[in-house]
Amino acid sequence: MNLKIASISAEIEPYAKSGGLADVAGSLPKALKRQGHQIIVVTPFYRGKIEPEKHKLKKIMENLTIKIDKKNQENFNIWQGELAEDLPIYLIENEKYFNARQYLYDSTSPDENARFWFFDLAVLKFLEEIKFLPDIIHCHDWQTGLIPYFLKKNFKNLELSAATTVYTIHNLVFQFGHNWWKIAPELRDSGHNGLPDFSDAERREAINFAKRAILNADVINTVSETYAEEIMTKDFGQDLHRILKNRKDRVFGIINGIDYKDYNPHNDPGLHRNYDWHNFKVKEKNKMFLQKMIGLPINKNIPMIGMVTRITEQKGFDLVKEIADIVLRFNLQIVVIGSGENIYMDKLKELMKKNPDKIYANLEFVSSKDTTKIYAGSDILLIPSRFEPCGVIQMIAMRYGAIPVVRHVGGLIDTVYDYNPKNQTGNGFVFHPYDSIAMLIAITRAIETYQRQNEWDKLVNKVMRQSFSWEYPARKYVELFKKAIEIKKLDKEKSI
Repeated sequence: MNLKIASISAEIEPYAKSGGLADVAGSLPKALKRQGHQIIVVTPFYRGKIEPEKHKLKKIMENLTIKIDKKNQENFNIWQGELAEDLPIYLIENEKYFNARQYLYDSTSPDENARFWFFDLAVLKFLEEIKFLPDIIHCHDWQTGLIPYFLKKNFKNLELSAATTVYTIHNLVFQFGHNWWKIAPELRDSGHNGLPDFSDAERREAINFAKRAILNADVINTVSETYAEEIMTKDFGQDLHRILKNRKDRVFGIINGIDYKDYNPHNDPGLHRNYDWHNFKVKEKNKMFLQKMIGLPINKNIPMIGMVTRITEQKGFDLVKEIADIVLRFNLQIVVIGSGENIYMDKLKELMKKNPDKIYANLEFVSSKDTTKIYAGSDILLIPSRFEPCGVIQMIAMRYGAIPVVRHVGGLIDTVYDYNPKNQTGNGFVFHPYDSIAMLIAITRAIETYQRQNEWDKLVNKVMRQSFSWEYPARKYVELFKKAIEIKKLDKEKSI
């Protein structure tokens, strides 16, 4: 049974990207297409960030109109391109909501929820216009969260309402356009009432898109099996654990993959020297090139720890801040690429001044093409996250022969297994409690193993031969989509 799928996401690599959501939304549809399914992709047209000429986009529809409520309506245009051969991508253009902003999202903006309320309605209007009646509407993260609500509650196109909705939670911290915990209790969205007037900015900007998606989607899934279990607990559920637990029979987890065409050290044009698991020792040439490029002493025998990440509390930087001075007493080098919270970036700047021969940090946005230089040059990749829905950098790191040091949480549990030197099982170094000393011990174990060169080489060779491609997760998504269709069918029979 081949499926008709509409995949909806606020960001898609290579058109617009702020994080891992764009990677998933760009790679999964390609894998589904390769497996024979008909799929289209819909995303916003971010003016100033997406170049029509570069992506060979053409405008195919103008001045479509949607009625948001009794008093408000908006016009929009549609642009079309190709995500891959015979895999169309459609971009929704609206000057008011998707013009040239500095960032894709801004939690301080007075209309962040308005933008994606409009977008979700525009998606449905567009599907009507092209008469694409999908079996599955796959909604990625909070920005698409009103689509299941609209289809279930008040959408008049019965054919489109028959589509099965699958809502994927990429990170439950992000539930709508603002920080959910900063919303006054009296304004918090129950998810059960009708939507407020679109012009009532205070209440509109408190609508919880994720909550409404969880309550109304036919199936909910997350980006790893472990995270699917974690979000039903108080510690990880971001105040939505109760409604998730109430729908636990519809909550599933599928680990992400990585696109092996985009991440392949064998032919990556961004590398100094290409290599694969057959000749992985060439990786040393990339480390020395990276050392020269960032101004660290050139020495292939010094272990290099990389971090490619958002520099935030979620990513474990409070642990890094606590023990960085101790770690830098070791004979090693550290390279950090990313941007984020000033408290941690200021600490990294301070460490660079004190230890110019040991640590380098680029605290600005770096393209994915440049980050592969870090994976290829690093021996170890540190991921000490407090929570981690899935994470793909550990998979990319192993693809490039960098051994992950991770906390035992979320999708890291499902992809990284603690190394046992006695029988040489495992593929990384894992620490359990969210504790800086536990992290220090894991880093120390990795460095000690690095000193045993033959043992380390076997570990590098092993992780480079692992497969984290999208082909297997895509098959799991197809199974999930078919299960969702059956669930919707049973729901309909019960309601008759």
